[in-house]
Amino acid sequence: MTAEPSRPPVGAAGARGVAGQVAVVTGASRGLGHDLALAFAEAGAVVAVAARRARDVDELVRRVEADGGRAFALELDVSRPDSARAAAKAVLQRAGRIDILVNNAGLGFNHDALDVTEDDWDTIMDVNLRGLFFTTQAMARPMVANGYGRIVNIGSQAGIVGIPRHAVYSASKGGVGLLTKVLALEWAPHGVTVNTLAPTFIRTPGTAERLDDPAFAAQILAKIPVGRFGATADVAAAALFLASPQAALITGVTLPVDGGWTAQ
Repeated sequence: MTAEPSRPPVGAAGARGVAGQVAVVTGASRGLGHDLALAFAEAGAVVAVAARRARDVDELVRRVEADGGRAFALELDVSRPDSARAAAKAVLQRAGRIDILVNNAGLGFNHDALDVTEDDWDTIMDVNLRGLFFTTQAMARPMVANGYGRIVNIGSQAGIVGIPRHAVYSASKGGVGLLTKVLALEWAPHGVTVNTLAPTFIRTPGTAERLDDPAFAAQILAKIPVGRFGATADVAAAALFLASPQAALITGVTLPVDGGWTAQ
């Protein structure tokens, strides 16, 4: 006998999409996280817009509400497990459940491997890997208890293939990919899926300066077969699918959103 596919809890999503579900998006104060929060709100989710300082996302919450969506600011420093536990408790008090977690918060800076310091290593790992794990642990507890959840980690193509001067960043994102597999195996019996997206270079206000440099752009575009940088909408489309009931049979996967970079 085959098991019934997991379903959203009563009052969550209907037959399609993420409408009515409660989604937590970390690192939402700017860039990709900002646009992911907007995309989930536009799709009908109730979005807990998380940042280290809640006031940093107040404007985003107002924008969502002005557009007819539902969102609230959530203070969350992913580098502190106690902050993650407090944030999960706050979401449950405000919204009653957690259906979706989008682990977007992350750090990235480049160093030659010989120049990496212990502080460099600890700073990136504390957010990108340790922080992601303990945030996921806190948010997944009510998912496991409810028998339903969707966790989407934002990894990187640098966690799949080597990119010079990204030793620590690549190690952290590679760790996210393997962590995804383990959590997917442990939580599959509880209706919780765990997947990772691995984007290429995504154009955001924070990356525009580098991507607008002709020499750098030419070097990077030569490695992307589709011939363009990614947009936040590309990542959001994939995240919305993996967070939906339609993705019930997909778990433990790292999905490149990279225009073919890692196919080479």
